[in-house]
Amino acid sequence: MHSNRRTFWMAIVLALSSWPALAQSVGPAGDWNAYGHDAAGTRYSALRGITRENVRELKVAWIYHTGETAARYATHRTTGLEATPLLVAGTLYLDTPLGRVIALDPVTGTERWSYDPEVDRDGNYGDFTSRGVSAWTDPRAGAGACARRIFVATIDARLIALDGKTGRPCTEFGRGGTVNLRDGLRNAPSYQGEYEETSPPAIIGGLVIVGSAVADNSRIAAASGEVRAYDARTGALRWTWDPIPQDSTDAGWRTWIGPRAHHTGAANAWSVIAADSARDLVFIPTGSASVDYFGGERLGQNLYANSIVALRASTGQMVWHFQTVHHDLWDYDNASPPALVTIARDGRRIDAVLQATKTGQLYVLDRATGAPIFPVIERPVPRSTIEGEEAWPTQPFNSTLPALSPQNYSAADAWGVDADELEACRKRIAGLRNEGSYTPPSIEGSLVAPSNIGGAHWGGVAFDPERGIVVIPVNTIAAEVQLIPRQEYERRGKWAADPEWIRKTSEYTDMEGTPFVMRRSMILSPKGLPCTPPPFGKLVALDLSSGTRLWETPLGSPSSLIADSAARRAARSWGSPNLGGPIVTAGGLVFVAGTLDNAMHAFDVETGRELWSGSLPASGKATPMTYQVSAGGKQYVVIAAGGDGKVFGKSDAIVAFSR
Repeated sequence: MHSNRRTFWMAIVLALSSWPALAQSVGPAGDWNAYGHDAAGTRYSALRGITRENVRELKVAWIYHTGETAARYATHRTTGLEATPLLVAGTLYLDTPLGRVIALDPVTGTERWSYDPEVDRDGNYGDFTSRGVSAWTDPRAGAGACARRIFVATIDARLIALDGKTGRPCTEFGRGGTVNLRDGLRNAPSYQGEYEETSPPAIIGGLVIVGSAVADNSRIAAASGEVRAYDARTGALRWTWDPIPQDSTDAGWRTWIGPRAHHTGAANAWSVIAADSARDLVFIPTGSASVDYFGGERLGQNLYANSIVALRASTGQMVWHFQTVHHDLWDYDNASPPALVTIARDGRRIDAVLQATKTGQLYVLDRATGAPIFPVIERPVPRSTIEGEEAWPTQPFNSTLPALSPQNYSAADAWGVDADELEACRKRIAGLRNEGSYTPPSIEGSLVAPSNIGGAHWGGVAFDPERGIVVIPVNTIAAEVQLIPRQEYERRGKWAADPEWIRKTSEYTDMEGTPFVMRRSMILSPKGLPCTPPPFGKLVALDLSSGTRLWETPLGSPSSLIADSAARRAARSWGSPNLGGPIVTAGGLVFVAGTLDNAMHAFDVETGRELWSGSLPASGKATPMTYQVSAGGKQYVVIAAGGDGKVFGKSDAIVAFSR
């Protein structure tokens, strides 16, 4: 049991922190045109066929198996089926971790066509997944071939255009239907898995806009994280934007200090990009610059890493930016996709951008200017004790909106299932540098809360425009980060000096070009449970008209990891660490999965009361979607229930529920 727990926590760390869109226009109310339902990423459906009164009637309507659990698709790394399908013009479209694109009948789940890009399965990919495809209808093409195009960005960094009717490559796009996204990068990848694609591209104004997933902590000059726009018809490159300024006249240039600072890599956008066609804007959520935990070679504030950046979609010109973390030393990527919504505030309706963060903050920004709608203040944070490092002296905090997850833990807050566990946890926390939010990494080891898996994570947010409610899944567990001087690390026989129960749950990374090796782990007890108190994961709802927390509730359960029957019963209320997103419907429901209990959950959006759950063959470590094929027809809710090949389970199933 303890071994399984340790495997679980390592899987959680690697799933989110080692790496790591949309249709141009909204179609019929029953469609799901983009990863987040629409280009704005609201994850809201106006369908009302499933309601709070009848949700208990949901049952499995069909299951489709991708086949990728079969031996012929075997890889040397575990894969995660995390795609959110699209429903466009009467067909469901999705992709698999291996980049296979599949078209399904939405009523029966039967396959209409599939396309295999023949990804190299032996590549050293980090987060071996893909979260969906994007769709575009060419207004000039009529009913001919490739009039509707399905775009997939594969794990091996190819952008491929397919005919939505047949699945055949659109040969006039790029070279035979493909653009190689590794071409032309400022910093070329040093190995295949250093530069990947895991999110669907954004589509706006006849352009396909892509970010990238860059391996964390490998080297200072990691693969660069340019955002690029390609012509949706021809695949020609239209513009490139680098989050690390390369032009000395850019105001951000001065925020990167040191002879190697402008050669730094990453700061990439591995999450989903949102688009506003009326404003000709795309909203880019950027992440940490390389390396994540030591910034001595990139001193300064480090604009435009760890930011939400509005770019002119047609040109790539920056319109505004808002930095969520200055000089990141904690792997606080903006993993959550931005959501473009309209809120009621002080008697006005304001077009806004919602950006939830791993730090447990929800920033609500004016969509036209980037100015905070709810006040944000800069607060002093702890200084670094690492030679050559200079932590930024302040960080941004909401002054009125409540935090989504706990911001601090002390030894007095330690938790354990029995007295021995509690004492071990207290000692472990007491031995760490712990000065509250943004405690920098240290030689002795620092407590980091929220951890590198959040707070909010890549699951993102869902917004109910009728009620002004935003719903966010979060994690609450803390992490430990230690910087080990390289010579000491080698002299002591790498990690042999660490106790076995800590070593087994730790990740060690080299951070080439720095004086340190980084060790990171969730703060767990000797039995492998969190040292921070439950709920370990929860669902939080904020009322954006008042700026108050409406409700929060434990999300899922970790009971599958617990052998003792009494403890397993208690664990039903502990909440589960989760990786997956929510959706909201006009029927007053929130649907979300992504938990350890292998279930889809439905909650009342106004109260947080759980109304239904449906069993899955593995965890739905993805974002669900919902659709209706015809007016007055059945409403379906669909989830990729693929797990992760480890403690989230393993499956190749796409599961559809209906009444």
